[in-house]
Amino acid sequence: MSRFAAPIAEQIWDMKYRLKKADDTPADLTVEDTWRRIARALAEVEEDGAAWEERFYHALEDFKFLPAGRITAGAGTARSVTLFNCFVMGAIPDSMAGIFDMLKEAALTMQQGGGIGYDFSTIRPKGADVKGVAADASGPLSFMDVWDAMCRTIMSAGSRRGAMMATMRCDHPDIEDFITAKSDPARLRMFNMSVLVTDDFMEAVKAGESWDLVFDGKVYHTVEARDLWNRIMKATYDYAEPGVIFIDRINQANNLSYCETISATNPCGEQPLPPYGACLLGSINLARLVTDPFGKCAGIDEDALAELVKIAVRMMDNVVDVSRFPLEAQAQEAQAKRRIGLGVTGLADALLMVGLRYGSDEAAEQTESWLHAIARAAYLASVDLAREKGAFPLFDAEKYLDSGTMRAMDADVRDAIAEHGIRNALLTSIAPTGTISLYAGNVSSGIEPVFAYSYTRKVLQKDGSRSEEEVEDYAYALWRERFGDAELPEHFVNAQTLAPGEHVKMQAAAQKWVDSSISKTINVPEEIGFEAFKDVYMLAYETGCKGCTTYRPNEITGSVLSVSEQSEAAPEADKGADVIYMSEPLDRPKALEGTTYKLKWPDSEHAIYLTVNDIIINGHRRPFEVFINSKNMEHFAWTVALTRMISAVFRRGGDVSFVVEELKAVFDPRGGAWMEGKYIPSILAAIGGVLERHLIAIGFIEGEGMGLKSDPQAQVVNLDAPKGPACPNCGQYDMRMVEGCMTCMSCGHSKCG
Repeated sequence: MSRFAAPIAEQIWDMKYRLKKADDTPADLTVEDTWRRIARALAEVEEDGAAWEERFYHALEDFKFLPAGRITAGAGTARSVTLFNCFVMGAIPDSMAGIFDMLKEAALTMQQGGGIGYDFSTIRPKGADVKGVAADASGPLSFMDVWDAMCRTIMSAGSRRGAMMATMRCDHPDIEDFITAKSDPARLRMFNMSVLVTDDFMEAVKAGESWDLVFDGKVYHTVEARDLWNRIMKATYDYAEPGVIFIDRINQANNLSYCETISATNPCGEQPLPPYGACLLGSINLARLVTDPFGKCAGIDEDALAELVKIAVRMMDNVVDVSRFPLEAQAQEAQAKRRIGLGVTGLADALLMVGLRYGSDEAAEQTESWLHAIARAAYLASVDLAREKGAFPLFDAEKYLDSGTMRAMDADVRDAIAEHGIRNALLTSIAPTGTISLYAGNVSSGIEPVFAYSYTRKVLQKDGSRSEEEVEDYAYALWRERFGDAELPEHFVNAQTLAPGEHVKMQAAAQKWVDSSISKTINVPEEIGFEAFKDVYMLAYETGCKGCTTYRPNEITGSVLSVSEQSEAAPEADKGADVIYMSEPLDRPKALEGTTYKLKWPDSEHAIYLTVNDIIINGHRRPFEVFINSKNMEHFAWTVALTRMISAVFRRGGDVSFVVEELKAVFDPRGGAWMEGKYIPSILAAIGGVLERHLIAIGFIEGEGMGLKSDPQAQVVNLDAPKGPACPNCGQYDMRMVEGCMTCMSCGHSKCG
């Protein structure tokens, strides 16, 4: 009998977490095998490994404790991967050599599956003097373009998808360019971006004061703080970035403020980390712990919760010792502080089961109570581990107890730490759990409200066809099982019906007992006024949140689908869009119209000439073939190969714009070149850029970095589809912002997961 509560859960397990052999045959025959593999791997460092393996297994059983995806997929596999989800990299030196050393470290980290965060505030602003070479600095944004190209190259090479976070201080001279960078939909798509907002800046905003933009002690510009805040808000209002991180609050609330300073977070923001810091994540599934759900005695047994937390903390502490690390500096940082990020998922479902409306005062109080119980149990478990195995190496009792969240911790916990020390410097965090939540039976994600109680999911079959299945929220399915078609109670609210202030209330309630941070997205309606939108961020600041991320539907992150021009009538509504590819290539006409472009790569003596010929189908012009030529004989083999391959793809029809994206993602390890004020990572990327300009010119794609304008081979079958880009994994137009990450509700693909 399957342990899975829904077909989607088994599909996610098979696709992402099930161990398979090199020939793709399963090594994990059942999900119990997966739990056993994880339990055995994490018990290897215990003296009584067999006994702890059983206890770890029972914590994993029935999806009660959910280690993060990299642990679930990688533990016990003998693969050279890290079990840590994300890293903040070392501080970027303000020198060309130092910058590219950091780029190399980033590439090595992403190659092993780790997401990364960087603070680009350490790079001198655009136009600043570069001593010794009589030149002006290109500024941090130009180097972010280099990082973006590197990340796309790592992903195109087949590595687990990467994610990056870029931060910049609110007083950096290039902050205005940073704020508006994502207004260009083709730029910095591999980055999440957040502004590091200080308390002084927020006070200047409230007081209507001026604000200096400074680097290395020099004031470059002076602006009105309120104007700069409005620019941050307007960018976020228009295209959902940048996010806001209240960096002073993060450092003030850090248990390790006596030995580290934080200036960046992991890609989804739940782990503010020092240089080379790593985030190790896991979640308690509250939805599975509710007794008598929907009954008069519904609730969570806090003794059972404390016992589960105790086991989870031990498992996560062991991950520090069994994991590989891409860099030695990351291993040393993890060992010195042993920070972990134990969080929750299924909170909204648990609230439904105990009869509370998400966003109400009562739900916020219950959330705070559950999170307090988890934090208390986690700290006491870590004290027990310190008693047995020793405190983390940088533990200083006096300084630790006078830092961060420890000031508010229960007296008996503080006394225990003072006497025995503590194994893990920080213990709690609430991370994105989108895919893990689907795997656990589609429980509500993290501390987010339920997005939809049921929806139809299209599943791509091996033969290329699609089947449909109904996907139901875990609590909703349980309600239906017990009460049939009875009308849902009023407390069954979802993300669309909640006021933004109710989202903030829940985040603030949870933050009180989370010593790191929280990944949460506040979904706001498209019609929300700008002033009301700004109030959301001010409320988050005033109520003690460590950051704020919102999502308002907009034209930059997605556009409304439309029926293609060749359609004589709109077909029956059906979510998504299918591009129809020809089974046989088109015959070549005797004559074709085309355009020839000259491309001069700085490191090549001879120019490259690129000819693109077009064909007209049903009145629409589309690319048909290319010819790439150069006098440089070193280029001969690959230009011929590229000519043949691109032409073969173009002649098959359909959406061929991916060819542009694949070429633009190629990163030359020997270095790229600056062309027309923009960094191009390789000569192949430059060719991709030429092809893109041609496709725009003939009206085949909308614009740089954008999709089809009107493909005569495309059949778009939904006039009323929601705004949003197509999922890069399954192709469905079902991407939504969840916990700070664009996530596909159809297949579970997440930019951050």
